[in-house]
Amino acid sequence: MFVAIYWWRVHPGKEDQFRSAWRRGTDLIREKYGSYGSRLHRDADGRFVGYAEWPDEATWRAAFDRKMVYDDPETRAAFVDAIAEVPPDADPIFTMTVTDDLLLRSRHEDGP
Repeated sequence: MFVAIYWWRVHPGKEDQFRSAWRRGTDLIREKYGSYGSRLHRDADGRFVGYAEWPDEATWRAAFDRKMVYDDPETRAAFVDAIAEVPPDADPIFTMTVTDDLLLRSRHEDGP
């Protein structure tokens, strides 16, 4: 398994818009590119951090090279509109190969 970690700063007041677009975009990326999905976190500084799992680096790289474009312009526009800042070139802050996985799997649609 392969992991990519991203971060975004969101315009104040657009957090729900961002989270909704992120959830829909994650579903579309999973369907189109074969990811395993993602988890969204928020750090103490207010930055959103996404942890995305992929079957392998080649699958992630193919999607990343295509900028993970999906066929839902409204979702993409809502996502981009909510974002105030991303890392240079929107590159992930980490990409890693999983060596040991002890996470229990559960799905929480709406988060905590």
